[in-house]
Amino acid sequence: MSFWARHQVFEKNSIILVVGILLVIAIGGLVEITPLFYLKSTIEKVDGMRPYTPLELAGRNIYVREGCYLCHSQMVRPLRDEVERYGHYSLAAESMYDHPFQWGSKRTGPDLARVGGKYSDEWHVTHLKNPRAIVPQSIMPGYPFLAQTELDAEAIAGHLRANRTVGVPYSDDQIASAAADLKAQADPDNAGTDAFSKRYPKAVVRNFDGRGGNPTEMDALVAYLQMLGTLVDFKLYNEKANLR
Repeated sequence: MSFWARHQVFEKNSIILVVGILLVIAIGGLVEITPLFYLKSTIEKVDGMRPYTPLELAGRNIYVREGCYLCHSQMVRPLRDEVERYGHYSLAAESMYDHPFQWGSKRTGPDLARVGGKYSDEWHVTHLKNPRAIVPQSIMPGYPFLAQTELDAEAIAGHLRANRTVGVPYSDDQIASAAADLKAQADPDNAGTDAFSKRYPKAVVRNFDGRGGNPTEMDALVAYLQMLGTLVDFKLYNEKANLR
């Protein structure tokens, strides 16, 4: 029997063709994935990385909910033009607590992996409420309702618990204190800020939306954006690169 005659079995029988495709995909997947189980670590540990604070995690949930990842990536590739525009290329460890990760595949807007600390809180609030007040040609929709919507502080503990299920190292204390920590981070005068800072070292504590009262979704989203790219000290990596 010739090669073409044998191949007709797949061409004339769709079920056999589908089974064959699935087998090929399964073999290819095993070849790529299996070696990872024998590595001690697929992600290099990096000083400074920590799980998201409750407020930052709430902000990340809003970021995902509103589909921000559809226009903004969070992955700086190791290409000269990207590094010069956005900063040091992304490290795998920076996404180790992301479920799912926010690398993105399209940039209608700029990459946000290094946006933390680049602009003031007021800039972010104004930009989120009315993007054209900052960038006249922007096609980004406005999100003024975020400033009017209070966070459900009592629900955040469940989000921490769910993240711990998939490997994020939240402690029992962090989960039990989640609601209090969410409020403490957005209020510098809160009595619980000292305890919060011990649980989340170097986390920024301030009123992100510039308004009093309970934390809003605007507080959360700005807190998340202001954290992006700030946990790792890239000066150390640049110094190592210069020594080579």
